[in-house]
Amino acid sequence: MYNQIKRSMTNNKSKGGRNPKLDPATNRYSVNFSSEEEMRFLKMYDRSGMTSKSAFIRARIFNETFHVVTYDKSQHEYYTKLSDFHAQFRMVGNNYNQTLKELKSHFSERRSAALVYKLEKYMMQLVHLMSKVTELTDEYRKNKQKSENMEI
Repeated sequence: MYNQIKRSMTNNKSKGGRNPKLDPATNRYSVNFSSEEEMRFLKMYDRSGMTSKSAFIRARIFNETFHVVTYDKSQHEYYTKLSDFHAQFRMVGNNYNQTLKELKSHFSERRSAALVYKLEKYMMQLVHLMSKVTELTDEYRKNKQKSENMEI
């Protein structure tokens, strides 16, 4: 009786590990590339963003669509600096409001009006600078689109 229980317990246990695939990919093919072809292949593979070369080759052979992921370091740096500039511009606006409150509470009306006039001149310079940055950003985007259209 004890042996029967022991045998039934050991038979129900699985070996563990990964479940086998229903249709495993066991057929393999070999391709030889020249140096130039290999460089073209590696460029295409890098631009695809895929993690497996075999999946990339399979997608290319069977005409499956894949996404090309490009990373432009200069564009990333530009947008990072633009974001920093925008954050500083917001901080200046906040400081502007606080400065106006302090001027009204600590100075006479005539003196605060003179200081506000100077402050407004500086703010107008900042607004002009911000519009210039916006124009440059639009120009950068147009140039980027032109270069992308030329690549296609």
